[in-house]
Amino acid sequence: MCTVYYGPVINPQSLTDYLALPQCLICVSPQGNIEWLVEDVESTKLNDVLSQHDYAPSDITLIRLDDGEFLMPGLVDTHTHACQVPNLGVGGELELLQWLDNYTFPTEARFKDVAYAKRTYPHVVRRIVNSGTTTCCYYGSLHLEATKVLASLVHTAGQRAFVGKCNMNRNCPPNYIEPSVKESVDTTLALINYIEELPKAVDGETLIHPILTPRFAISCTEELLTRLGEVAQSNPELAIQTHISENKSEVELVKSLFKTNSYAETYDKFHLLRNNTVLAHGVQLTEDEMVLIAKRGSGVAHCPTSNFYLSSGMARVGMLLDHGVKVGLGTDLAGGYSPSILTEIQHASIASKMLAIQAVDNKKCKCNGGHSESSSSGEEDTHSRGRHGHKHHELQGGEKQPGRFTNQKLSIATLLYLATLGGAEVCCLQDRIGSFEQGKAFDALLVSVREGDTGNPAVWGYNPDRDLTHGVTAQSADNSLVEWLERFLFCGDDRNIKKVIVQGRMIGGRDYHPLR
Repeated sequence: MCTVYYGPVINPQSLTDYLALPQCLICVSPQGNIEWLVEDVESTKLNDVLSQHDYAPSDITLIRLDDGEFLMPGLVDTHTHACQVPNLGVGGELELLQWLDNYTFPTEARFKDVAYAKRTYPHVVRRIVNSGTTTCCYYGSLHLEATKVLASLVHTAGQRAFVGKCNMNRNCPPNYIEPSVKESVDTTLALINYIEELPKAVDGETLIHPILTPRFAISCTEELLTRLGEVAQSNPELAIQTHISENKSEVELVKSLFKTNSYAETYDKFHLLRNNTVLAHGVQLTEDEMVLIAKRGSGVAHCPTSNFYLSSGMARVGMLLDHGVKVGLGTDLAGGYSPSILTEIQHASIASKMLAIQAVDNKKCKCNGGHSESSSSGEEDTHSRGRHGHKHHELQGGEKQPGRFTNQKLSIATLLYLATLGGAEVCCLQDRIGSFEQGKAFDALLVSVREGDTGNPAVWGYNPDRDLTHGVTAQSADNSLVEWLERFLFCGDDRNIKKVIVQGRMIGGRDYHPLR
């Protein structure tokens, strides 16, 4: 039996446009795919629309959203470290390389104990799912068996995900390093095989994928990167994830170790830059590197919370977008201290505003040696009850439109896009997730901003006893939905997420109560 959702829906369209649909109807098949969608249906016409699609009310499960609730696509986390979650909120006084040595590597080394992994990872996965993340790119530790545990738990939870074990055979502690290139590659191939043999969903949908994970260039010898490049070349569909240009000291060390001109050139040398490569951070990327990354079709995981917390800097997301680079958001646990992509949305907004302020200051004192675009807010958000919003020009790889996003504050539409459809593009899943369209998977959040219902004191939300003093019009409903979205993005948390849905099935949220 199909499930039909009726009520307010937020649907991303582009970097500058989303639809706010107060009376939307979405039909989801038993397999969890969107069969059809009607954007504007008056409640009195509901049965007529169902009849037009050959459904009687008795043929479907109808879910009417309550006042103060809305549906939106699930959040996509393009970069996180499952094995670092026990380290959340510790070590922020240090920068990246010192933080790794003093806090992170010792924490990850504990996963040599498979029993510890079995005790820890269930809590990690549950926290991330309940934070609204329907798709996640996970780094495990370097340990094969512990990462199998992680993959199995993610699979059981029903989350869409990429899971990889770290490759790292140099510049690591003696108790947390792979002893040889052969073992690093062999265990990687074993994990790939293990994940590919996990049972598929009932409808045959593959939710969990392996991902090649050279930790970062510093931790890999040239021989190891060569072998990993060969593995990648032999399997073009195999995704790749790694770090790039997070910290200035890191960048200089990479160029010294590999005798290359740039960090991006290093990965390209080993055939690790391609359309399904996810590059975390990119704080210190040069424009030449952005051009190369766009040319290869790789994506960048923007992790602003971690970039602030470890004093790495602020990634020039606007410039990346102007160069046609795919960009999504990443929590980067535990460099980031929150499992929620909502936190990344908030900090991505702050980072963009700071870059815009700096650009104006630099232009005024005529002392900046780089790009000096205006800091105006850029294009306004465009949202609409129908398909009448502004459609931005889709950039081709390497194509640049100076000033369109560079040194501009990121709008609500852009932030929403990065958290959903942008992240889907980085993961090469834009044809399956990230927005609501016929034929796509129904990966969604059912969000509530009803006061008294969520227990979140930060959200000044829907309260008819206090706020509703006149009749609701189509325009006021549209405006309310837009406000609800913004309040959720900037003030919401897991308390506002009633259902986390992947492939049509609820896997988390406040309403989720698994059988025990």
